[in-house]
Amino acid sequence: MPASPHSGGPLEHLSGTVERVTFHSAETGFAVLRIKVKGWREPAALVGTTPQVNAGEWLDADGRWVTDTEHGRQFKAENIRLTHPDSLEGIEKYLGSGLIKNIGPVYAKKLVTKFGKEVFDIIENSSARLQEVEGIGPQRRHAIKEAWQEQRVIREIMAFLFSHGVTTSRAFRIYKTYGQQSIERIRRNPYILARDIWGIGFKTADEIAAKMGVARDSPLRARAGVEYTLQELTGDGHCAFPREALATEAARILDVDLPIVETAIGDEVKAGALVQERDGEGRELIYLATLHYAECALAASLARLLHGPHPCPIEQVEKAIAWVEGQARLQLAPAQREAIRVALRSKVMVITGGPGVGKTTLVHSILRIYRVKQMRVMLCAPTGRAAKRMSEVTGVTAKTIHRLLEYDPARGGFKRDQQRPLEGDVFVVDEASMVDLQLAYQLIRAIPTRAAVIIVGDVDQLPSVGPGAVLADLIASGAIPVVRLTEVFRQAAESAIITNAHRVNQGLMPEFPEKKDAGETAAAKLSDFYFVEADEPEQAAARLVKLIRESIPRRFGFKPLDDIQLLTPMQRGGLGARALNAALQAALNPHGEAIERFGWSFRVGDKVMQIVNDYDKDVFNGDIGRIKSLDRERHEVRVVFDEHEVVYDFEELDELLPAYATTIHKSQGSEYPCVVVVMHTAHFVLLQRNLLYTAITRGRKLVVLVGSKKAIGLAIHRTDVKQRITTLAARLRAAV
Repeated sequence: MPASPHSGGPLEHLSGTVERVTFHSAETGFAVLRIKVKGWREPAALVGTTPQVNAGEWLDADGRWVTDTEHGRQFKAENIRLTHPDSLEGIEKYLGSGLIKNIGPVYAKKLVTKFGKEVFDIIENSSARLQEVEGIGPQRRHAIKEAWQEQRVIREIMAFLFSHGVTTSRAFRIYKTYGQQSIERIRRNPYILARDIWGIGFKTADEIAAKMGVARDSPLRARAGVEYTLQELTGDGHCAFPREALATEAARILDVDLPIVETAIGDEVKAGALVQERDGEGRELIYLATLHYAECALAASLARLLHGPHPCPIEQVEKAIAWVEGQARLQLAPAQREAIRVALRSKVMVITGGPGVGKTTLVHSILRIYRVKQMRVMLCAPTGRAAKRMSEVTGVTAKTIHRLLEYDPARGGFKRDQQRPLEGDVFVVDEASMVDLQLAYQLIRAIPTRAAVIIVGDVDQLPSVGPGAVLADLIASGAIPVVRLTEVFRQAAESAIITNAHRVNQGLMPEFPEKKDAGETAAAKLSDFYFVEADEPEQAAARLVKLIRESIPRRFGFKPLDDIQLLTPMQRGGLGARALNAALQAALNPHGEAIERFGWSFRVGDKVMQIVNDYDKDVFNGDIGRIKSLDRERHEVRVVFDEHEVVYDFEELDELLPAYATTIHKSQGSEYPCVVVVMHTAHFVLLQRNLLYTAITRGRKLVVLVGSKKAIGLAIHRTDVKQRITTLAARLRAAV
């Protein structure tokens, strides 16, 4: 080795084989490597940045030797060049490193033994010969060839992105979307990345565009920036935005003059990407074309359903009500009886109300009448958990809306639509508060005109994560019959969860038992609602872990992973879902095989949540599962969800997040035996009454609030939720 470390002077050169990848970040490219240099007894430590690196590769680097106070002597590389290894040992290590799917250490050894240094050429140009190796048949041979080609293109994409100063962790998704044309398409218009690739935003695309010479004030950038700004606003739930305010916000984000943005908006409207329309208040609203179409078509489809004869006209309604009371051996409340009357004469109706007011009993009663009349009843909900719960309480099979509509990967859309409508006479849509505009449009257009529709939901909960406020707009329109249930039934009123949910909804503080610690109360009769005080964030985080790992399981018998769900308002911060997931993973599932991807360690046994709709895999945003297995040779992680097992490529793990803790928004439509809810002033910006109300109503048997009473009070008294800009209610009034 060179004699003494130095930090100045000309760059030095280091060459050798990558013996071990000690650390590599897919996000930043930062790598810590052990390099085997010819003639040196010990491997050299090297640090630098490279989009991808694997054991066995030949490395050439320029840099300087430095002495790190913690790690000792290192070669700090300013640039790194990697090529295929040329030694048999290096080739075997390279092929066995997990780079190529279906080639692990065993097959790497077999391939090198059989083909020697020609193995790369064999895979690339004469892959049929791979079948000369024992254990490799046509299927594995094709898989190896395909993985080799895929990896080659992905590495080219990585090098391209890296050369433009951006992270390379989404290269796999770029390849899956654009294939061999990836780099050419990005060069033509880098802003397509923000539109087409999950996980890549406008800012990343803008960085690439700038490196490629796209001017700050170019029309291409301005038009992409306007669309990005409007998409960000739809992320806040808006279906449209006033033109003047949109232009101002886009100009701020792009840091360009207002006239440039105004021209871009006009160009986008002319091109049909955006739609401009004046609303009833005289505002010039700008819509994304897809949302404008969905809103218009949803209003038209609802108007279509409202008209025409009822599929099950019943003359003697009172007799039907008496019959169903006899069948169920219960006496319906006056409001429930009125709801049945409305249901039996209305083609479309809304049932809304909080917990414990009898929505389920009412729906079950209506379904009894329809089923005895031989009506085909179809039940659906936005999430798998909501559909499963609906099936359990009604005895009728329920599906998620996505599965009901039958997604077809080949055509990239649902099989069921207005041309091929769903089959059924009565459709019940549960948890409608979380159905966004586009999903509502897809569902309602596919319901046949002859059918009746019952829409059920709690309008006081958080609105949908996606754009729109469909349930609230249907109620506000006045065009559709609405039954609002308000009476809490006696049995339900015995639950502190239900009574406190209604107290919060009325602007009152919840009532807690005298003992504060849910895990250690000595009360003879356990409550189902507790508050654990923890004013300091660090104290709160520690108590949360103790509650979930020890106190609640010991006192109430709930299983930490299966029964308890931690809910928090935010992703970020010490009491956000991200930090709490890391703490709970360490506490509840510290061991086992793991793979590092996208800033997370995914471990066998982990509870995980799907965070994007993946129609090809038949899993959807909010679905929760457990990691069953991890296969390094095949680059696969298997996750078991309630209904089925799903296989993920390692590079698709950005679709998953650990789900020991999740945001309250993500918990919509789900119920858990026990929920622990963080309510702390650290989340001041997000504390709202409907947020706390939604969190409380997720718990079926036990709810524990952890934090400060001040935060709870802030949430209860803040009802100034930003009004979403939607025009569905007005369109529906006009259509009917």
